Amino acid sequence: MTRSLWRLVVLISLAGVFEFYDIFLSTYIAPGLVGSGIFAGSTTGPFATNSVGFFIFSTFAGMFAGCMGFGSIADRLGRRAILISSLLWYSLATATMAFQNTAVGVDLWRFVASVGIGVELVTIDTFLAELVPPDARGKAFAFGQFIEFSVVPVVALLGWLLVPKQTLGLQGWRWVTLIGSAGALLAWQLQRRLPESPRWLAVHKREAEAERVMADLEARVSRDACRPLPPPGPSLASVAGANGLREIFRPPYGKRTLVMSVFNLMQTVAFYGFGAWVPTLLIAKGIHISTSLEYAFIIAIANPVGPLLGMLIADRMERKWQLVLAGVSIGAFIYLFANQSNPLFVILFGVMVTLSNNWMSVALHNYQGELFPTRIRGRAVGFVYAWSRATAAFAGLLIGLLLRQGGTPAVALFISAAMLIMVLTIGAFGPRTKGLALEDISK
Repeated sequence: MTRSLWRLVVLISLAGVFEFYDIFLSTYIAPGLVGSGIFAGSTTGPFATNSVGFFIFSTFAGMFAGCMGFGSIADRLGRRAILISSLLWYSLATATMAFQNTAVGVDLWRFVASVGIGVELVTIDTFLAELVPPDARGKAFAFGQFIEFSVVPVVALLGWLLVPKQTLGLQGWRWVTLIGSAGALLAWQLQRRLPESPRWLAVHKREAEAERVMADLEARVSRDACRPLPPPGPSLASVAGANGLREIFRPPYGKRTLVMSVFNLMQTVAFYGFGAWVPTLLIAKGIHISTSLEYAFIIAIANPVGPLLGMLIADRMERKWQLVLAGVSIGAFIYLFANQSNPLFVILFGVMVTLSNNWMSVALHNYQGELFPTRIRGRAVGFVYAWSRATAAFAGLLIGLLLRQGGTPAVALFISAAMLIMVLTIGAFGPRTKGLALEDISK
């Protein structure tokens, strides 16, 4: 892992920045959408199109459609091509959303933009897993998540500074949205420097292109290291088999598909049930809207720290046990967060929930990218990860109901129950992957 490979990790991870910008955009522009009169402050039903809950629902419904409906495209057309195309899709759709004046228009273009994000995040997990050596995959995913999470305090700061104001005749929420669109367009330009995955090329019988990519990478790494590379290890043949959807339900992948589907159904309840609702949860605790956005920004600053701490153990501890410990930590800290009134402890336990969520995210993206063979990796990751988007879509509506009925403690109990199911599933049935080549894991 010399600087040439780390550069590829950075380039791929820059695309993932807009997954987190897109998701947390919902959190921080929601007060602006309500203030502008496009959305209502409260609704009579969870599916009212002018509600914040439905706006968040549109975000995750779009991601579900992108993961489930288009995850297999990266297996057919290549990792690089789909990563680049999905960024352009997101940028154009998000810019269109910024100029909508009705709730239906905002929700529609939010859905369209999020389809692009869904395709993109599946491709990132497959791309990184295929380019990084086994003994550094954990660190590479953790560092990639550090880059991606770094945008969370940025969008929180933009929301805090811009949403309450109007600049050059545009409401603040529109500026925050347009900044995300412009950033994605810049990332799209940078992504064009990426090579195609040599594993994908080899599986599709494009051996000459795969060899050119590998020769270029080997030459760069050799220059970085200032010495010849060691002899290659034993040849690792791709695992043969069909490449249709049914393949992910057959042994040995059927059990992995089920485990990761249940896992993803549950993990999102914690990750987005807390992250996407932080200002609203704080308001429900009696904190004023301006102060809640300030507290939410302070909590958001912790986001990049989680992956950096995760790098310390990413390749030392088995991935499944990292997920188990992260789930236990989330359940404990969300309970403590919900039962605090002192601002210092509210922020402290909010930060601890955030760090635990980030640790879970680092291990999750690494883990699910390792479990399936190259020929179906995009399709399989898209299928299992899509369930996290489905949960997030409906969890947002359910959390809104729980918040009205039982306040922040009811939301905390809901999140803790989801973590218990997640921990039991992954702890009992998740396979081991640490230090193994992708082809060995696939066997």
